[in-house]
Amino acid sequence: MTAIDELLNRHRELEDRLRGDRSSAEPSMHVAVLTCMDARIRVFELFGLIQGEAHILRNAGGVVTDDVIRSLALSQRKLGTREVLVVQHTSCGLSTVTEDEFKDELEQDTGLRPTWAIEAFREVKDSVRTSVQRVKRSAFLPHTDNVRGFVYDVHTGDLTEVA
Repeated sequence: MTAIDELLNRHRELEDRLRGDRSSAEPSMHVAVLTCMDARIRVFELFGLIQGEAHILRNAGGVVTDDVIRSLALSQRKLGTREVLVVQHTSCGLSTVTEDEFKDELEQDTGLRPTWAIEAFREVKDSVRTSVQRVKRSAFLPHTDNVRGFVYDVHTGDLTEVA
């Protein structure tokens, strides 16, 4: 059985599929959460969210990229979000690579060098602060007053505000 088959089986076995409000695409808490794609971060459990309350954006590192700004612009301008929560975490894979090393590896394997940034970082707190500033400084986002950044400790479950 593949992982996809396993996930489909789990979906069929869900008892409480309809928990949360599905009447509107607009999140009821008017908040967007950006975090890393790391499987150790269970966003809904971390914040006690139910379906319909928040937009959840995920990428490698939970960093603010052009695509995140695109999604936040739609989220704010068309779907009513007013707040942004940036959550990065300890022991992130992006802190174990460098831009040039990873781009070199990809170029060696494929013959093509990526044009996009890896967004590698050494200190997660600095990366959170940079991402928060990118949101606050974006001309495309009308709601930048309530943007906060946190580091989630994947080992202890602690959440520490840094920006």
